[in-house]
Amino acid sequence: MVRELGRLDYLDVLERMKAFTDGRAAATADEIWLVEHPPVFTLGQAGRPEHVLAPGDIPLVQSDRGGQVTYHGPGQAVMYPLLDLGRRGLGVRALVGLLEEAVIELLATAGVAAARRDNAPGVYVEDAKVAALGLRVRRRCSYHGVALNVAMDLAPFTRINPCGYPGQRVTSLGELGIPWDRTDAGRRLARAFLELLEAPR
Repeated sequence: MVRELGRLDYLDVLERMKAFTDGRAAATADEIWLVEHPPVFTLGQAGRPEHVLAPGDIPLVQSDRGGQVTYHGPGQAVMYPLLDLGRRGLGVRALVGLLEEAVIELLATAGVAAARRDNAPGVYVEDAKVAALGLRVRRRCSYHGVALNVAMDLAPFTRINPCGYPGQRVTSLGELGIPWDRTDAGRRLARAFLELLEAPR
């Protein structure tokens, strides 16, 4: 089931994801949440504060996902897959691969070549990051997910070392000439991910 949640505060969605995961039973159906957040920097579990250079008026939130620091804001499509990995026979690396491949295939439909990088989760167009990943697995169930930059102000990324990499360039679908809005891009991403998730392995 895909749920479109609109624009919600990051901490609100984080608490909802935790509650959903903790309340799951063996037969609980998996869900995919599509959401947009107001401006916020989030720091992963092992995130190093020195990667937050100048947060200014944008709040900084400690998250329980993996990874370092990233930015969420209006015009970004965030997809959170809440999956029972045990039931699906999926490991964390396999899930990361599916999320990255969904973004890569999505961009390919618009004529843009994207790729993943070894030891740096996410999706890149040339040397610029277009999608960031961060996951948490609890009770063999996943939450958090992928943030795809669609049509957004990228300036806040200059206030951090994105995902812990100083000088990491960041781009968006808008910069790449893809005219989708956040809602359209989120729906397309969810469809691409579901096709990969449900494909025979």
